[in-house]
Amino acid sequence: MPMLKAFSEESLRFLESGAYSDELVKTPSFTEGPFYPDKLPLDVDNDLLIIGDGKQALGEVTHLGGKILNEKGEPISGATIEIWQVDQNGAYLHSGTDNSEKRDTNFQGFGRFETGSDGAYRFRTIKPVPYPGRVPHIHVKIKKGDKELLTTQCFVKGISQNERDGVLRSVRDIVARESVIVPFEPLKDSMIGELIAKFDIVLGVTPAHLH
Repeated sequence: MPMLKAFSEESLRFLESGAYSDELVKTPSFTEGPFYPDKLPLDVDNDLLIIGDGKQALGEVTHLGGKILNEKGEPISGATIEIWQVDQNGAYLHSGTDNSEKRDTNFQGFGRFETGSDGAYRFRTIKPVPYPGRVPHIHVKIKKGDKELLTTQCFVKGISQNERDGVLRSVRDIVARESVIVPFEPLKDSMIGELIAKFDIVLGVTPAHLH
């Protein structure tokens, strides 16, 4: 995939690392919400910062990745992961977004990636920002063929407002809730202040459900 050149070896090692032996906590699901793109961009790759040969989008550059696993820690290959989020100005790639006139047209707003045998995925995007009524988050959808397996959200660790976000608080299980709150940390040796965030996604599915 051409856009993988945007990922350093350091970031790839971190995002794809991890050993899984015990049964894992299933990633909780969330409603899709109103702002899954109503018209997908022409560019739907895993680099949301640059569309074609255009300028780079505004925001803190973030390498988001991890693995898609079953509850036994086994990688799920051939799964399609989609992400979407607001841009630096708090606008979605959707005709119904409240502040469409402020939308950063250089931000792709939506990306897609298919996992290989290791179940790993990776995106280059921006650190999510808040908008009225919601804390920073990234929407995530997992598919396998024509089956939708999970819709969830990824939240930023260390934000006090997380405790008051109604969507996040809807997950009553504290361990499951914590599983979708991840650190967005400085990428080692980055000269431009990039961030890295590892978000492993655990599906409550068996191999039989994936065919």
